[in-house]
Amino acid sequence: MADEPAPERADAARNRERVLATAERLLHEVGPDQLTMNQVATAAGLGKGTLFRRFDSREGLMGALLNRSEMQWQAAVMSGPPPLGPGADPWERLLAFGRSRLETTLLHADLIRNAGRAATRSYAAYSFAMAHVRHLLGELGVDGDLPLLAVALMAPLELPILDQQVRVEGLDVDRVHAGWVDLARRIVGR
Repeated sequence: MADEPAPERADAARNRERVLATAERLLHEVGPDQLTMNQVATAAGLGKGTLFRRFDSREGLMGALLNRSEMQWQAAVMSGPPPLGPGADPWERLLAFGRSRLETTLLHADLIRNAGRAATRSYAAYSFAMAHVRHLLGELGVDGDLPLLAVALMAPLELPILDQQVRVEGLDVDRVHAGWVDLARRIVGR
């Protein structure tokens, strides 16, 4: 179709994968705040201009790395082992989802911040998580406005809220998780 992007050339796909693997390795070595496009280009054996043409900016590269980790997390939700993946009771899946999302958000907090756009994940990543929570609420027979109830469950797992609770207020992660479980119980009616 005319609106669809042209398929990626094989060499471009290899370069993209090489850049992302290199950037991910460097990310673990120097951290997202110190990672530069020049470091990634040099380590990947590519020109800096190639990186900018591919990712537009450092923020774009960070966004691509964040999307890569988000896709891995989504794969675990869709087809990983229970209780996060299929095969567990919907309540157990919801609890595993909450814990996993909280931990993943905190693990990638610096990357999320460096990816820009007010320290948020992409719309597609957020939409996936919201759809999954709505699905689980439906399986649990929850009455009410499921899209809004899903937002109520997702909001405490997003970086701005977790930053406030964990970094600013100094709340323990287990306490934050326990509060989220309490909220989930109230919404589900358990």
